[in-house]
Amino acid sequence: MKKDTLKRLVLATGSGLILSAAWPPYGFSPLLLFAFIPLLWMEEDYQGNSRVRFSFLVYFSFFIWNLLTSWWIYKATLFGAAMAIVCNALFMTAVFLLFHGIKKRWGHITGYTSLIAGWISFEYLHLNWDLSWPWLTLGNGFSSSYKLVQWYEYTGVLGGSAWILIVNILIFQLLRERIRDRRKIHRPLLFCTLVLIFFPMIFSLALYSNYREKPNPVDIIVVQPNIDPYTEKFSGPVDEQMAKLLHLASTQTDSSADYIICPETALPAGIWENNMSEDNNIGIIRQFIRSYPKLKFICGLSSYRLYKKGEQHSVTARRFTRDEGYYDAYNSSMQIDSSPRIQIYHKSKLVPGVEKMPYPALFGFLERYAIDMGGMSGSLGNQNERTVFISPGDPVKIGTAICYESVYGEFFGEYVKKGATLMSIITNDGWWGDTPGYRQHLSYARLRAIETRRSIARSANTGISCFINQRGDISMSTGWWKPAVIRGSLNASDRVTFYARWGDYPGRLSILASIAVLLRIFILKIKRKYDGKI
Repeated sequence: MKKDTLKRLVLATGSGLILSAAWPPYGFSPLLLFAFIPLLWMEEDYQGNSRVRFSFLVYFSFFIWNLLTSWWIYKATLFGAAMAIVCNALFMTAVFLLFHGIKKRWGHITGYTSLIAGWISFEYLHLNWDLSWPWLTLGNGFSSSYKLVQWYEYTGVLGGSAWILIVNILIFQLLRERIRDRRKIHRPLLFCTLVLIFFPMIFSLALYSNYREKPNPVDIIVVQPNIDPYTEKFSGPVDEQMAKLLHLASTQTDSSADYIICPETALPAGIWENNMSEDNNIGIIRQFIRSYPKLKFICGLSSYRLYKKGEQHSVTARRFTRDEGYYDAYNSSMQIDSSPRIQIYHKSKLVPGVEKMPYPALFGFLERYAIDMGGMSGSLGNQNERTVFISPGDPVKIGTAICYESVYGEFFGEYVKKGATLMSIITNDGWWGDTPGYRQHLSYARLRAIETRRSIARSANTGISCFINQRGDISMSTGWWKPAVIRGSLNASDRVTFYARWGDYPGRLSILASIAVLLRIFILKIKRKYDGKI
């Protein structure tokens, strides 16, 4: 292997390894501020004429990162893991190759601007299309160093992504200038770099140290039944699972408790929403809470909605095999309290290929590879707006994000805009086994607490269940794969943060910036042609 080729391969590999070493749950987050430097160095020094070779080096770098941080998906679905790792690395490569082409022809300023704007635009798109997989959004990487990113309440994780990219580029430029002239340090650039690195961290630590929650305690019981999703949950007797839930809850329940929260699909057998009040499990829950008038019971369930004859049905509705009728299947959450009303919410950020078939006209053939996570093949139903559960005579309003939904900051903030003063996350992370997957999922929940300044009660079927305060601190976390029940107090809040109000605005601004870069290139091309330079 030629010396230059080996050097490029080492640099590409270096970025992939540093990105992986920075990633939660075990990584050192500040490494992200240096992780792109080897790849930028390789790009700067690349003199080869082979676009294929350069593309392979870039792809190899991102493939390493995706593989080392997302390999655990194979525990649930080998095909899904391959698609997530291979395709996500491909998308990242496309952004970097576009930057390389622009920089090579139109200069450093336009090039690096295109990298920042293009990458954040890609992450924003990845949050909002059918092939959504935002697990490796750069800003998520600081979830294990959450005290350093308390300013996410203003920008969300996309602001963190922009910060990481800008710092990488500035440090790279400093190193580049230093190597070119060993006697010279670019002092203004050094000053700007140091300010951009340390000011957000110092500001964040000050926010963390000075943040005080307004006392508004809510007494919550979280249940972790620990039912194996592969062998028990969707095939075992539902009455036994219900008995286990209520037995665990009863060990902590008394008249002062406000909420009992149980995990995703705690009732897996399926309940028809058209006739919920007559369901046996609903009756058992009502009987349980009858002795506690202020108690609210929240749990996940599989539910179905039957469409009446002639009623307009949704695009996700399925047809009965031996009937002309239609129905929708949902991954849902519900709240039961002392009133006759049963409130229900349908999970709306669905897992691609498992709960939702992305672009079915193109990818319908992949349905055979999807795993059954308690739903049905094809797409589950969803709803356009978030539902916030309310209770008679109680000012507390609680939102219930179901599993994958807790990875989406703007989506999570919609509960707050709907009036949620408290949040819960219900999930079933047992599909991934004892791997980094469920720990990453928990870690990202800290960022949702910071972005919205909402306390979170997290109920996970197999762990980790816990309480998260408005600064992102985790308390009373349970063990993995153990039945457990915890009880704690969280403060409700009606404050709406800047980020909760405006959502992923850095992504929208980046799209505008990307358009501006393309317009600049178009104008420069016209100008060069007019001046006879091309």
